[in-house]
Amino acid sequence: MRLVLKNQHIKFNVVINTIRLNLFNSPLNTILTCVLFPLITYVVFNGVSWIFTEANWQGITNNKRLFLIGQYPQEESWRIQIVLIFLSYILGILASLNKPVFYKISIGISSAIFIIGLFPEEFMQIESTTRLWILSIGAGIPLGYFTRNRFHLNSGKIIILGSIGIILSYILLRGLKNSEVIPYVSTNEWGGLLLTFFLALIGILLSFPLGIFLALGRRSNLPFFKGISVLFIETIRAVPLVTLLFMTLIIVPLLLPEGWRLDRVGRAVAAITIFSGAYMAENIRGGLASVPNGQIEAAKSLGLNTFMSLYLIVLPQALRNVIPAIVGQFISLFKDTSLVVTIGLLDIVGIGKSVVLGNIDYINTQAEVYLFLAFVFWIFTFSMSYISKLIENTLGVGKR
Repeated sequence: MRLVLKNQHIKFNVVINTIRLNLFNSPLNTILTCVLFPLITYVVFNGVSWIFTEANWQGITNNKRLFLIGQYPQEESWRIQIVLIFLSYILGILASLNKPVFYKISIGISSAIFIIGLFPEEFMQIESTTRLWILSIGAGIPLGYFTRNRFHLNSGKIIILGSIGIILSYILLRGLKNSEVIPYVSTNEWGGLLLTFFLALIGILLSFPLGIFLALGRRSNLPFFKGISVLFIETIRAVPLVTLLFMTLIIVPLLLPEGWRLDRVGRAVAAITIFSGAYMAENIRGGLASVPNGQIEAAKSLGLNTFMSLYLIVLPQALRNVIPAIVGQFISLFKDTSLVVTIGLLDIVGIGKSVVLGNIDYINTQAEVYLFLAFVFWIFTFSMSYISKLIENTLGVGKR
């Protein structure tokens, strides 16, 4: 008993010392603590009380489907569920690579999915069919984990499988014209979180290699490639994204051959990709500049040609050095997808705006709807930031 009391006394002293060193270590900090602590407590208490007792969340709960998939046909929503199961399956395969990043991400996502799927019905009103689909999505992660261990898939096969899967997923979501099995669904009918994810994912997958090529072109010794890269980067960075969205909406149809047509989602993807690619190029150029020339000379002394030294020596170090900047650009891209509402696309922000302004029953729920949207964006941007931190810790950025 005496030992337990002694340990509790030590822990109490540690807590007191921590508070004193961080909150009361100077007269200014003491004043700030005494002023801000009651204010923060008041705001947090009243905010939590409003969320659980006074806020009206019917604008969100009654429009769950709109917020998730927009105007995507309800009878075809099984396609989205199949794609989500495939993505969770790929995540399970990545988790089996014994990389702490993928393993922790897969554990967190699968835990969240199973918690939602098994949540008591009185707290979360989910239909039995939807609950079954949610649990199926969660089951895709352990299934992918055991599949990779069973068939011993290497990194190359995983990349090929993932690339083919993304292409097939897009075909499945969009469908085929004149097909009765998977009828065509125009991307103009996509909306909500589905459209936000699609724009962000495709934008990231396309802008990253574009940024690498532009950064290499800007550092090239060939005047033509260097001039084109500099002109592209500086021109795009001088134009707001909203302007690019309107330009692609109006100008792109004039540049396409007769009979060709690119829908609004395709034009939005083009604008987001070139905009983010220009900024990505500057981030990667900073990483390339941070690699010492001695690394390149060492690669040449080992007999590596320019391409191999760039691919094996320079680029890995450059990208490792600018991981925070790259992920920061991905986060900005994810948030910038909300600007597509200006060209008539209803992403999750556009859906929220239409729910509030388009239905008189929810006209007084603006605070609730926009708080929900802020929370959704915070969840995903914080997750991306946390993943970036895991990658940095795994690669030892700033440590070696």
